[in-house]
Amino acid sequence: MTKPENINPFSVFQELGEYLIDAAQRTVLYWDVMRQRGNQFQEHMAKEVPHVLQFESELIIDGRTLPQPVNYGMVKIRPPEGMTFDDRKRPFVVFDPRAGHGPGIGGFKADSEIGEALKSGHPCYFVGFSPNPESGQTIEKIVEAWAVFLHKVTELHPKAEGKPVVIGNCQAGWSLMMLAAKYPELCGPIIVAGSPISYWGGVHGLYPMRYTGGMLGGSWLTALTSDIGNGKFDGALLVQNMENLNPANTFWTKQYNVYANVDTEGPRYLGFEKWWGGHVLLTGEEIQYIVDNLFVGNKLSTAGITTADGIQLDFRKIPSPIVCLCSKGDNITPPQQALGWILDLYQREEDIIAAGQTIVYAVHENIGHLGIFVAGSVAKKEHREFASNIDLIDCLPPGLYEAVFTKKTAETVHPELVSGDYISRFERRTLDDLRALGGNTVEDERCFAAVARLSEITNGLYRTTAQPMVRAMANEQSAEWLRRLHPLRMQYEMFSDSNPAMQPLASMAEEVKKNRKPVKEENLFLQWEKNFSEWMTFGLKTFGEWRDMMTENLFFSIYGQPWVQALLGQRSSDDPPRRHPGQDPEHIASVKRHIEDLLGKMDQGGPREAAIRALIYIRIPENAADERGMEMLRKIREEHGAQKTLSEFKQNIRNQFLMLMLDERRALETLPILLKGHEDMAQKLLDFVRNIATAGGPLGEEAQRRLAKVEQLFGTA
Repeated sequence: MTKPENINPFSVFQELGEYLIDAAQRTVLYWDVMRQRGNQFQEHMAKEVPHVLQFESELIIDGRTLPQPVNYGMVKIRPPEGMTFDDRKRPFVVFDPRAGHGPGIGGFKADSEIGEALKSGHPCYFVGFSPNPESGQTIEKIVEAWAVFLHKVTELHPKAEGKPVVIGNCQAGWSLMMLAAKYPELCGPIIVAGSPISYWGGVHGLYPMRYTGGMLGGSWLTALTSDIGNGKFDGALLVQNMENLNPANTFWTKQYNVYANVDTEGPRYLGFEKWWGGHVLLTGEEIQYIVDNLFVGNKLSTAGITTADGIQLDFRKIPSPIVCLCSKGDNITPPQQALGWILDLYQREEDIIAAGQTIVYAVHENIGHLGIFVAGSVAKKEHREFASNIDLIDCLPPGLYEAVFTKKTAETVHPELVSGDYISRFERRTLDDLRALGGNTVEDERCFAAVARLSEITNGLYRTTAQPMVRAMANEQSAEWLRRLHPLRMQYEMFSDSNPAMQPLASMAEEVKKNRKPVKEENLFLQWEKNFSEWMTFGLKTFGEWRDMMTENLFFSIYGQPWVQALLGQRSSDDPPRRHPGQDPEHIASVKRHIEDLLGKMDQGGPREAAIRALIYIRIPENAADERGMEMLRKIREEHGAQKTLSEFKQNIRNQFLMLMLDERRALETLPILLKGHEDMAQKLLDFVRNIATAGGPLGEEAQRRLAKVEQLFGTA
């Protein structure tokens, strides 16, 4: 900072003049960007199916033509020039969220979920939607349509090793989990990114969106809004809720960033706004189902939803690996909401293994909600690693794992076995690791349970008293005008060429660009401008934090009152606010039969089973699986010709793992029996086991002891 005595008055006036010219030019260019944004919005929304998908595609199924029509459709992505598919690789199907915005964000740019799947050689499909829902459309009908889509994908890829990989972003994630729970045979590995499933989850001082239902008195306002909209709910309201979470970004930072960097920021800003402003509609039945069962009721994560045809949606029935990607920086879907369903369903790690379920999670430290499935940095790391290691994930033994990615360096062991810039490692975790992320106390849960009960009461009162009158007054014309007058849409309409005052900006902007005189970075007045921006950001951020704190305190002050809880039907403080789902007797019997079957087959098999059992036994103390071991195994399979499909190989791994879990001593004692008649192969198999076990680096002391034990047993054979 220049000292006052060193300031030259003439230079100050010169800097002021330069700054005023630059500020005036930036103002013209800024408003021209806003004009372009408005024109882009009108052009975009005039399309039959507006989307931001950046890949060429061909329509496979139009959901509007199904017996139960929905506004969803599935397209096949055409590979970019120079890129080809491998028919043997399982296809990827990306489901985009319908949470207020239009489709395409999963393939918004080259470095995206779709882009990374294509780079890995996988055929890729995309499931999107049109702006207007079909009459009578419901969440369950959408799930049925998605089942048809996946049937078709499987049919189109008979040579693929494994079922399709399905990716669900945000809202699409929990819908996809519903699909997998109802039709467990359709899905391969399931990746849910930033998807809220346990809606009450969170920690004090953060994530205020979960208090919304309580502060509005339940879901009656959702029903009212849908009725005013003539049976349709405006997605712009959902987008507005998201914007309200961060007033500093919404009301200042986002726009100031364009103004301050208007010479370069325009294209990126317009590209994002094309998606952010593409608001869509939902039927009243859809949004009411979501709010009652998920947002307020929180029934999905405890198997509390039963479909219209009588099927209980229990995630424990999903046999496919489930990958949950979340972030501590996400204030819409915090880790507690993305992962809380695991704690809701399982009491112990052994329960996960008994269910035969493989769950993998990755927690980003700071990326925001949209960044989980939009940011190029996440696509190049997390999504790329999941895509290139999806077969390893599919073959992991049952249990809970955390995905850990470490940068490949010159010191990396066997770097030729690493497919990208990061080494993927899946480390075993316990339920205590999830609890350590934070969560609700029993008292907190009781408050949310009170809100759920209040919502049932207020919604019932509204439907009985006011709803008939509101529906009688509503019509499509009034609903359309209300939607057009929504502030989020108005800002696009007002600052477009539809407004005569904006039309001269195009020519003015061209003249400014020809005579552009940007001010120097060290300009005194530019520094004051930036300081002012920082203070504005700080002030709005402080306001947002104060508002969230007051909301949280008010929420718990109201619903934490014992008399309020008693009035809403909670009998006593000893009564749990939410019960864990019980075990299905049929499932318990099935697990018992499976255990007996495995114990009876320990001495059955051959060299392949012996090698897999030995390898798992050696690696158990490491509590992790490394992509390098899988890559070496893949190369060996290719060299010698795969005699078993990936599905059979996966089942073999699971069986041998469970045998070791059930009776490790007997599982080892029967190894020589498996090698009987194949003694000439013992040394070759031992080399195979040793190479795979050490592909990720030197073994630990316990693993080395186990390797020596295996060598002794193979030597006996």
